[in-house]
Amino acid sequence: MKKEISRRSFIKLSALTGTLLGTTGLSCTREGKTGIEELLEKVSQNVPGTGKSVIGLTVPPIPQVKVGIIGLGNRGTTMAHQVHALFPHKAKITAICDIRNEKAEKTFELLKENGQEPVVYAGAEDSWKEMVERDNIDLVMIFTDWNNHVPMSVYSMKQGKHVAVEVPAAYTIEGCWKLVNTAEETQKNCMMLENVCYGSEELWILNMVKNKVFGTLTYAEAAYIHNLRELLFGNSDYNNWRIRHYLKRNGNLYPTHGLGPVAQYMDIERGDRFEYLVSMSSLQASLTEYSKTVEPDNEFYSRSDFKNGDLNTSLTKTAKGRMITLKHDLVTPRPYTRVNALAGTKAYHEGYPSRLSLYDKGHSWLNEKLFQEYREKYQHPIWETMRKEIEKHGGHGGMDFVLIYRLIDNLNKGLPLDMDVYDAASWSVVGPLTEISVELGSVPVKFPDFTRGQWKEKRVLEILKNI
Repeated sequence: MKKEISRRSFIKLSALTGTLLGTTGLSCTREGKTGIEELLEKVSQNVPGTGKSVIGLTVPPIPQVKVGIIGLGNRGTTMAHQVHALFPHKAKITAICDIRNEKAEKTFELLKENGQEPVVYAGAEDSWKEMVERDNIDLVMIFTDWNNHVPMSVYSMKQGKHVAVEVPAAYTIEGCWKLVNTAEETQKNCMMLENVCYGSEELWILNMVKNKVFGTLTYAEAAYIHNLRELLFGNSDYNNWRIRHYLKRNGNLYPTHGLGPVAQYMDIERGDRFEYLVSMSSLQASLTEYSKTVEPDNEFYSRSDFKNGDLNTSLTKTAKGRMITLKHDLVTPRPYTRVNALAGTKAYHEGYPSRLSLYDKGHSWLNEKLFQEYREKYQHPIWETMRKEIEKHGGHGGMDFVLIYRLIDNLNKGLPLDMDVYDAASWSVVGPLTEISVELGSVPVKFPDFTRGQWKEKRVLEILKNI
């Protein structure tokens, strides 16, 4: 790291600090190495809390969970159907909200046809607040743009509601701490809806880890590689909110699909933790070139000011010395992959396609017969006992239904949720940390400890209990 940086670079760095930390940034009177050290110290320092830990939080059983949904675009409508699949015995949708009247009315009509008539809130930017203040809501589910995840989650918890929020739960360090502190102050659940953690392959691997098939875990590789250029330039997102992030940010903007399952394999926040990362982005080219192919009346036609590199690659080291490679690319014509690679002293798995290698079975992938034997032996029971329901309701191959079922069922029974606010913060904070590392020339950036030391206590994931 250079000992000195220019005043222009320092001012830019100070502005980045303010954006990601929610502060006014660094004092421009402290240029050079001391300024960088001050920034990195602010990034990793713990924020004092005023509540108590929500690790293992349990609440009285809720026989029928009353749900309010904010955001009824493509994702929100799809997930409303998944909640409706549990009506009336386990859940009921009592209210829905979207700033667009037509989206709210369309979802209402679909639910009405199937026996539910939630109260509709729409047409104003703060309609969601009125909905959240209702007495007949136990759980608020949030499927809006990223900018609104934190304020909606915080307000909902302060109104006495549990929260389930789409990924990423937050995109600033300050936002992550707000979620943690509010959950602790209110003693309410705040779970990020990371559906990939419920995939058949991911739960199979998690179950093998539990059963020591992998031995000692050493490293993993994860990614979100998905060519979404057409979606980014389209009008499916309200006010094209997603592509606007690519105009002003450079890092891993969507880390949790690949990282969430790996974090669970490695007991992150349950005996291990993310310690620090380094991150690097390639040049940006794909969005600029693609922008020339869209219609001239498109707001993003022929733009050359996109900031996010085509590929972001990050390396994370854990407290136990494990290493995780994480990649993000939504703009190049690569086949879809989350990689889902996991290495241990006794086994190695790699996804897309799923393959398994064992230390005592030779030097190649298991043949189809032996591979299927391991699939059947270690498949997570929920994918067997609920196969018919999963096939009926689907959602990304069934993982959406399993996610919603587990969330609602645990609230029905008064059990801790499978994922908690510390998971939401630790996985989401990767976004802003990668931005800082990229901006500073790929320097190591330490993670905040959202559990304030309690990650050292070994805990078993709820999804792995009693199976």
